[in-house]
Amino acid sequence: MITETDRKQAFDKYGMNTERILIQNARLVFTDAIEENGFILCENGVIKQVGKGNCRISEADVVLDAEGNYVSSGFIDLHTHGAGGYDFMDNTVEAYLRVAETHARYGTTALLPTTVTCPTEELFRTFEVYKEAKAKNMNGAAFLGLHLEGPYFAYNQKGAQDPEYLKTPDPKEYNAILAASNDIVRWSIAPELDGALELASVLRKRNILVSLGHTDAIYEDVMKAYKAGFTHVTHFYSAMLGVTRKNAYRYAGAVEAAYMIDDMTVEIIADGIHLPKALLQFICRFKGVDKIALCTDSMRAAGMPDGEYLLGGQEKGRMIIVEDNVAKLPDRSAFAGSVATADRLIRTMVKMAGVSLPDAVRMMTLNPARILGIEATKGSLAPGKDADLVVFDKDLSVKKTLIKGKIIHT
Repeated sequence: MITETDRKQAFDKYGMNTERILIQNARLVFTDAIEENGFILCENGVIKQVGKGNCRISEADVVLDAEGNYVSSGFIDLHTHGAGGYDFMDNTVEAYLRVAETHARYGTTALLPTTVTCPTEELFRTFEVYKEAKAKNMNGAAFLGLHLEGPYFAYNQKGAQDPEYLKTPDPKEYNAILAASNDIVRWSIAPELDGALELASVLRKRNILVSLGHTDAIYEDVMKAYKAGFTHVTHFYSAMLGVTRKNAYRYAGAVEAAYMIDDMTVEIIADGIHLPKALLQFICRFKGVDKIALCTDSMRAAGMPDGEYLLGGQEKGRMIIVEDNVAKLPDRSAFAGSVATADRLIRTMVKMAGVSLPDAVRMMTLNPARILGIEATKGSLAPGKDADLVVFDKDLSVKKTLIKGKIIHT
């Protein structure tokens, strides 16, 4: 029988999965149930068979004993800026690779590297580095494409985004950005800005996910935005209006609009700090589990100790303090991303919000896959899908992470 050492040597030599791997004695976490004493058979990076009990295999297979631990589909993070002391805006290949490796240790098998507001020329540099890093990323969470967060945001809802680079959508500028990269898969924008609806139409024609965020939009603005192509909400409740008053009159905000539009999906930073228990439960009850994705929105301090860090790149990043497991602006006036990892989000939803484990996992697997339109290959334990898998114990601590059948973390 081939050992794990033999298998790792094969990967180093061939750079791909050339064998069948069997995971057995597992508690399989499906999107709606948990199956005891299950197995998963993978071949060449794809799930071939999922079942209960024992699976007959040849002696040529690698066998991994899950030891009664949970096994789920790999976690997909729609929104992350960094981890492990690195930020994607450092604009180095090393930063991309180290962030991907750090997140993989916590169960993330795929993610969207996310930008912050910055000069356009810096964004163009990001596009170049992303391509190079993606080609070299062999030991970390896979890159699914870029998420541009800004620069088209409302000043009053800037949060930790650098206000120097906030602006209104300009066709000449955003068309140049789109022409410079085919790797953009998501763009977060304040829909009430002049030109934002026109930009949304352009993005939808390119099959780019349009997400509203850092916005002063009220209900009526969001309804128009939804019709123009805005289908997702960036870090729900953060940097957006709820019920607000204008000239003594009350108006429903973007928060209420997201609840009212049934097909609009939301992402939440479920670290137990950005949203307290009551709000987590409220979102699950009134938005519905199927329309919620968990995201880390993590900055470079994820997986690191408390202290001072930069949000954004090393040259132009903003100083942030991390204390009590949360990132804040130095004056403590606002949060500045998070230091969460995917496993922490799952734990929060299960242990704080009281969500079932299958539902919590679905919000970090199948739901993000559907939002990105990649559910045919990722997001659940089913034959034909990529062998992106996470093994975790009863305390929801990650033991192994496999990406397309390759053990990335153990």
